[in-house]
Amino acid sequence: MRGTAVLLAATALAPLPAAAQLAFAPVIGDHGVLQRDKPIVVEGEAAPGMSLTVTLGATIAQAKADKDGHWRATFPAMKAGGPYRLHAATGDAAIEANGVMVGDVWLCSGQSNMEFPVRRALDFDNQMNNAADPMLRLLTVPKATSTRPQRKFAEPASWQASTRDTAPEFSAACWYMARALRKAEPGVAIGLIDATWGGTAIRAWLDPVATRSIYGAQDAALLETYDRDPLAANTAFAPRWIDWWRTQDKVEPWRTPDAVQWSPVPGVGPWDSLGEAPLQGFIGWVWFRRTVPLTAQQARGGATLSLGIIDDGDQAFVNGKPVGNSFGWSNPRDYTVPGSYWKAGANEVVVAVWNSYGTGGFMGPADRLKLTLSDGSSVPLGDQWRYWISAAKGAPPRPPWDTIAGLGLIGNAMVAPLGGIGLRGVAWYQGESDSGQTGYDVRLRGLIDGYRRQSGDPALPVLVVGLADYGAPASAPVESGWGKLRDEQRRAVAATPGTALVSAIDLGSRTDIHPGDKNELGKRLARAALGKPGPQAVAARRDGGDVLVTFSGVEGALVGWSGAPIGFELCAQSCRFAAAIIEGNSVRVKGDGQPVTRVRYAWADTPVVNLYDAANMTPTSFELVVD
Repeated sequence: MRGTAVLLAATALAPLPAAAQLAFAPVIGDHGVLQRDKPIVVEGEAAPGMSLTVTLGATIAQAKADKDGHWRATFPAMKAGGPYRLHAATGDAAIEANGVMVGDVWLCSGQSNMEFPVRRALDFDNQMNNAADPMLRLLTVPKATSTRPQRKFAEPASWQASTRDTAPEFSAACWYMARALRKAEPGVAIGLIDATWGGTAIRAWLDPVATRSIYGAQDAALLETYDRDPLAANTAFAPRWIDWWRTQDKVEPWRTPDAVQWSPVPGVGPWDSLGEAPLQGFIGWVWFRRTVPLTAQQARGGATLSLGIIDDGDQAFVNGKPVGNSFGWSNPRDYTVPGSYWKAGANEVVVAVWNSYGTGGFMGPADRLKLTLSDGSSVPLGDQWRYWISAAKGAPPRPPWDTIAGLGLIGNAMVAPLGGIGLRGVAWYQGESDSGQTGYDVRLRGLIDGYRRQSGDPALPVLVVGLADYGAPASAPVESGWGKLRDEQRRAVAATPGTALVSAIDLGSRTDIHPGDKNELGKRLARAALGKPGPQAVAARRDGGDVLVTFSGVEGALVGWSGAPIGFELCAQSCRFAAAIIEGNSVRVKGDGQPVTRVRYAWADTPVVNLYDAANMTPTSFELVVD
């Protein structure tokens, strides 16, 4: 349970509704954990102006709710210990949280590889034999989005001790990290907060300050517009999408639908299931068209266009006018379309659908596709669709309100409600959805700054997982989106004190974007939390005709498993593989008499690596300018 409410004697002078407003912040509750060795912040809600007395064990603090009903009490730093009773009281009501520990609190966040649950990780059955740990507490944040920072979770959430019943659905990387940390300090309770969402872009997790700084006032204003008028926001965003489309294909099906050859769709559902050979396994863009006859009276009243769930992204038009844009494989599309967009007679509904992974199309069910008219009646749209496949392959611009890539929408709903709770640190594993885009290092630094602003700790430790290997192997030097993103992760960490990069470049699978060895990853995260993140490339300099690459964070000495280290490249206008030998905590990359300005390592989506230190830690992809 979350904090237990205890109502005291209520009188006519102290009405129940005011007392009923008293609550802890959603991250505070029974069996929770508060951060040791730093001032302890406890927050909550109450009637505006209400004074409170808050006690943690034998320590007392005072608080008063502001005009918005938010209160904050601060206790002096405490050593690890507990359990404690946390109690907040006013004149007519009180709330309490029991079994609260003071220890270390970790926020684990990111996309699917951080969300990846314990039950799917390697060696699950054996690991569950030791899952029970009353000093390891788990809290899972409900998935939600919001255009504005929230103080409450979308649904109730509660702390639970780790058991073989509660651990399986929790983040595996996070849980295994905590298991290793518990062994390092067995007397310290650990609280884990799992705020994860598969497929999400980093920009969805940014706080409002970072969002405005990175994406500018125009997109921030567009998001505010969407909050009050989705159609106006869609109308303002559509030219950006249309300009992008014109770089992909010369045909504009929303404006001249008869310019392409449409084929009938045999039904509504994932396009792999429709029996159409061109759609089997198709990744890319498919346009759908539906002609909708309306009477003059039906058209005048306007309608809500419901398209059900679409996988992955869509841009919808009615009679050539943009009406909606979204992305996600679980959110229904319901677009309000005014009467001025419709006409008596035949109306053209045209929808561009982008599939980036797996199957795509209208997910159905068919009866979910309809027009809901102003009088409450509906026009079914579950049949008579036609499709056309475009040769376009690129990723479109995503609107600021996009479900899993919107500007701060997930951070607003899943991180902001944590308030100012003290943290030992943050473990962040994300980047797959940002591969192929530039500027990840800027976005990552903005994310880190946001965590530190919210926690009130400018030196809050943040652990960043470098992307695991995934995708086609390369037998020659190649340009790699995943290699570049790993290097941008490295650059952001190198430029941000108090952070650490944890390599997972050898823990992946070229055929599975969700590798199962989260136990080893968790151990590496724990080592980083204890100040041992593993080898990190620092600099490259000329040494005679060779290039000497130096590393920090090496335990013992560097070694090459099964021989000399591989994966090094010398680059000028182009790159070529180069021989290398280990010299203590450096690697000498042998020159070949050709020009060299840069050196790269493990520069591929799925590189083969064999460079390790004595703790079996390996560096991630990097590119360094040669001095």
